[in-house]
Amino acid sequence: MKYSINTPEGTRDRLFAECRERRAVQGALTGLFQGRGYAEVSTPEVEFYDLFLRSGNPMPQEAMLKIIDRSGKIMVMRPDCTTPIARVAATKLKALPLPQRLYYDQTVFRSGQAHRGGSSEIAQCGVELIGAAGLKADLEMVAMAVDALRACALKGFHIELGHAGFFRTLAGRMDLDEEKTEEMRALIEGKNFAALNDFLEPFRDRPAWTAMQRLSRLFGGAEVLDEAEALAGKTDAVDYLRTLYEALEAAGYGRYIRFDLGLVHQIDYYTGVVFRGYAEGAGDAVLSGGRYDGLTAAFGRPAPATGFAVDVDAVTACRPLEEGKGADTLIHFDPAQLAEALRAVDGRDGAWELSPCETLEETVRLAKDRGASHVWVLEGGQSRLVDLEEGEEQV
Repeated sequence: MKYSINTPEGTRDRLFAECRERRAVQGALTGLFQGRGYAEVSTPEVEFYDLFLRSGNPMPQEAMLKIIDRSGKIMVMRPDCTTPIARVAATKLKALPLPQRLYYDQTVFRSGQAHRGGSSEIAQCGVELIGAAGLKADLEMVAMAVDALRACALKGFHIELGHAGFFRTLAGRMDLDEEKTEEMRALIEGKNFAALNDFLEPFRDRPAWTAMQRLSRLFGGAEVLDEAEALAGKTDAVDYLRTLYEALEAAGYGRYIRFDLGLVHQIDYYTGVVFRGYAEGAGDAVLSGGRYDGLTAAFGRPAPATGFAVDVDAVTACRPLEEGKGADTLIHFDPAQLAEALRAVDGRDGAWELSPCETLEETVRLAKDRGASHVWVLEGGQSRLVDLEEGEEQV
């Protein structure tokens, strides 16, 4: 009986060009972050489950990959980078002044629904600006989200802005209990229009009924802010988004910005501006972030904070894969001339390779199989170049 050895569900192998493109994306992002004054931090791949309970992170516990350590404590494979970094900022970095600009290049692990085809290991590059509140910090973060996707050389992309406070304002006018509010939030986030209408039907007499019914459809250009104002009246959230947009537009970022006032994901976690990035060729968001002012307080150091994460593999999939060119020249060398052979290989970016073959005939066959056009022979203190296409030798 033959057995098929596959990777675990939600994981996969990456080969050749995909690995190269993935590294290019990571390099572009981390280079941008470093250039903007962000310092790298790294957290363990395994964290205590209690860390995420303590932080109030709303990630469902079934989405976390759990393990048990030798003492019987529940551990999780890191499902999120922001919470562990908030822990670090509030403990290991508590003696350093705020604000702190931190970035990471790590993998998160999540347990997706069976047979949905999602990834269980997600490579993320992201930033956290901890200890900075207000308009300037939000402008910095949204502008850098645009620059991050621009640095990845994507064909087309945009950032959608929302505000956690807009939903909170409308939900407060609906006067619903917490369970009903969460149910409504989930329907709006999922843009489940039919189910949302059914849910809201019994509450037609509530002041915010019309605005809440339209909330999941409030997405598009700057005109969305006018529509939101017409539906809900003047609100601090919409006023703030308008101010933010005007500053971004003045700086040349306006063409990348759109709005989605139905962006209410993990609403108890986020406290202000929230945003997602979408790219041509991706079926879902490739970037996600926002303001989360209450997180570091869970670890003993209250501080406002904002940040975002880029899904590296999702971005990589949006870029055309360019297959790498194989070696053009193989070097057949005498072991006594190893140093000279290595000097010839170094700095040629894979265009030259050492041959592991014992005889020149074997090296020539290997070179032809690999599609190389030359063999450089280093033997007896001499060197010569064999042109496999012309059948000529050059000294």
